[in-house]
Amino acid sequence: MLSLTQVRIILVEPAGPLNVGSIARVMKNMALQRLILVNPKCDPLSEPAKLMAVHGVDILEQAQQVSNLPEALQGCQRAIATTARPRGTLTPLENPKNALPWLLEPSLTSALIFGPEERGLSNEELNYAQRFVCIPSNPDYPSLNLAQSVAVCTYELYQAAQTSTPIPPEIEPAPLDILEGYYQHLEALLLKIGYLYPHTATAKMEKFRRLYNRAELSPEEVALLRGILGHLDSLNSWREK
Repeated sequence: MLSLTQVRIILVEPAGPLNVGSIARVMKNMALQRLILVNPKCDPLSEPAKLMAVHGVDILEQAQQVSNLPEALQGCQRAIATTARPRGTLTPLENPKNALPWLLEPSLTSALIFGPEERGLSNEELNYAQRFVCIPSNPDYPSLNLAQSVAVCTYELYQAAQTSTPIPPEIEPAPLDILEGYYQHLEALLLKIGYLYPHTATAKMEKFRRLYNRAELSPEEVALLRGILGHLDSLNSWREK
């Protein structure tokens, strides 16, 4: 059985203490330990949350609270987001059973991201993930409760951990925060030289993110690309003088 200790369950702005408590309980059921709450809108240590957690109270007590999603993903090398929104032909929504084993490489730190109960993940928040899953459900009533969604996905993770044979990546991928720094640098330079325009930058940068996500760049490769950007930035500044 593969260990699940490297997988983070990230809840973005959870509003319901009953949901948070239920999620801690199901994480305990499925051998997951790392719960991260991004800007929670409820008290995860309230009495209702603890009552719902039952034997998962220790998950609540050890849960990390952060102010934003990039902070929650610090050090992660792979991230999957849950969503019901189509992401276009370049990034189709995947079935949890097929996609989630990708998070289980023992040498990597990974994350599974869930959005707020009332709105799900925004497009900006989805940009921080590399792959996207959607839980198949009745098209007449497809909406699942947050805790139910976490239960389905963590069950699939647990089942995959029981049966999957780890295949180490050929190259250790760069942490997502290092990649994010590259994306910010790339966007700033492309805006400066006029390749991007403010009103189209978001859509085009999403395509760049998808391209680089498929490549699974190593830290050395990201450093190489940033070196190119730095050189181009210097040349552009020199020409502007």
